[in-house]
Amino acid sequence: MVIHDLNAFLHAFFKAHHCQILSNDNGVLSIQLTEELDKVLMNRPFYWHYMKKMGYTGDPMNLTLITNPDKRQEKGEWIHFGSPRLQQIIRYLQDTKKYTKLFQQLSPNKNTPLYPWLVTNIKISYQGKHKRDELFSIGLNLINGVMHAKMMDVLNTISLEKTIADYCYTLSPMIKMESGFKRIESVLDQYIENQEHQWAVDSLQALEEETKLLHHFYTEDMEDEMMKRELQEIQERFQPKILYQVINGGLFYLATETS
Repeated sequence: MVIHDLNAFLHAFFKAHHCQILSNDNGVLSIQLTEELDKVLMNRPFYWHYMKKMGYTGDPMNLTLITNPDKRQEKGEWIHFGSPRLQQIIRYLQDTKKYTKLFQQLSPNKNTPLYPWLVTNIKISYQGKHKRDELFSIGLNLINGVMHAKMMDVLNTISLEKTIADYCYTLSPMIKMESGFKRIESVLDQYIENQEHQWAVDSLQALEEETKLLHHFYTEDMEDEMMKRELQEIQERFQPKILYQVINGGLFYLATETS
């Protein structure tokens, strides 16, 4: 996944949680946190406990996140796939915001249909000798089957609310949710099949080398159970595998022109 997509994901996350976006320029995103996200992200429990005890409002912090490698020397926090900060945000989403339903806000002067879009943020994890993650935001139009591979970029340009606007009505999906998820999964499968997988070859080679070394180390009179346990640990560490993880998603009702 390109860095621009991570920036879009973060922008959408903070925007959806009512944070003020102070600036977002070339992979440097500055945010004024809300009290809720300050408590979640900034690790200041004693500060907020004191503010509450004294009856004060408290002052949430600003946060600057850098996703552009060329900007790493600027003032802020470098964030990337696998970084503790990103994992912190993903865990928060998994715990609190797994699924949502939102409507595009319009001001039409006549009845306007809204199309249902299934939107999922999915993390692909490549696990083996080395670990790597990719993040995808995929939208599927549940009427006509159109798919958008960078849906967070689209949603970032749209005003969304939990209630439907006046003069708007929703169209019933032609594609069932379960079928929609399978379509998205098949696109990810195809994406993975089209990649080079030298990382998997390297992982299998490392697995073979570590296994030979273990057999060489152990003698026949050593405990079989100990050897089996270490072999299992080596398998878990080096056996290449690819995992999908749905971070969150939802049903978004969007206007025709967005489709």
